[in-house]
Amino acid sequence: MAGVELVDETFIAVAPEVLAPIIADPARWPQWWPDLQLTVFMDRGIAGQRWSMVGAMVGSAEIWLEPALDGTTVHFYLRGAPTGPDRATADDLPDTPAGWRRADAIRRRRALDWKRHVWALKDELEGDRPPGFPAPPPDAPAATAH
Repeated sequence: MAGVELVDETFIAVAPEVLAPIIADPARWPQWWPDLQLTVFMDRGIAGQRWSMVGAMVGSAEIWLEPALDGTTVHFYLRGAPTGPDRATADDLPDTPAGWRRADAIRRRRALDWKRHVWALKDELEGDRPPGFPAPPPDAPAATAH
C-alpha cells in the first residue's frame, strides 16, 4: 500500500511555552489519535515532540512548535503505513491507482480528524480573544478546561 504522509500547519495565538506542556502530555495523545500508540523518540522541549507510532499505522509523527507573530505555528507531520483494516491486499499495491486512492482517503480522514482536534485546542487556549487582538500572556490561565 502507498504510504500516508500528512503535513498540517495551524496558528494558535499563545506562546510555545504554553503549548509545549500540552503537546508533551501523554493523556492528550489517545484523545487525538485513539488508534495509535505513541512513543517519544525526541523530546524537543518548547519546540515540540517526535514520536514513533504503532497501531492502525506504523511510522512516525511530529508536532513542531514554531514561534510566529504573537503566538505559535503548530506544524504536524504524520508518516506511516496503514495496518489492520486499511492494510494493503495483493490487489492494492503502492504503484496502482487504487492503492494511491486508498492512501489518499486515509490521509484525508486523518487530516480532518487532526483539524478538529487542533481547532478545539485553539478554542481552548485562545478563549474569546477576538481576531486581531494580542495573544494572552504566557502565564495567563487557559480560557477553558479540556
